[in-house]
Amino acid sequence: MTRVFPSSASSAAPLPPPDGVTDQADPGPKLPDCPTGTYEFYFDSGTFLWSDEMYEIHGYERGDVVPSLELGFAHIDPADLHNSRALMDRLTNEGGPIAGYHTLIDAKQRRHQVLSVADLITDAGGTTVGIRGVLADLTQRIHNDTHRLANQAVADSAAHRAIIEQAKGILMATHHISADDAFAMISNRSQNTNRKVNDIARDIVNTTSTPPLR
Repeated sequence: MTRVFPSSASSAAPLPPPDGVTDQADPGPKLPDCPTGTYEFYFDSGTFLWSDEMYEIHGYERGDVVPSLELGFAHIDPADLHNSRALMDRLTNEGGPIAGYHTLIDAKQRRHQVLSVADLITDAGGTTVGIRGVLADLTQRIHNDTHRLANQAVADSAAHRAIIEQAKGILMATHHISADDAFAMISNRSQNTNRKVNDIARDIVNTTSTPPLR
């Protein structure tokens, strides 16, 4: 059966959770540099439960706002909103679990790269009664990985430049030529042998003498 989600958040206090449901979702696992929250939404009562981490990821503290589907959607980057709604529709109409990445903009206008994984909640009779999900904030982890890769790229680039400068120096001293001419010799050998400039330079440095490039 197709579920239709409410179009706006209610300003009223949240409805009490269904029988047997606690007043908040169980706290999700917390990974290093990866805050992870959990949420539950119940169709009939409209009850929406957030763990403390969900409030934190969205830039709130518990009690600041009443969680709702539309509040959650309001924090999704407009560029990702259509896909996020489509995933939610697919979950309620076809079942889950489903997973998707999107950018979340918190109450302080900070951007978070998040992964959402959700599935349906069913009662003892197998009837679908709601949605349960996990939201993982990957922002810091992505930043750390990007920073590490950038540092490695800079280090590799510096090492390559050092090798090339050494090779140029050897050629300049051996052939009594300028720096530009030395690099041209390395570049020409690179093109003629279909090898990288850095590899040609490394060969020159490793042999500590000049191969017959002319």
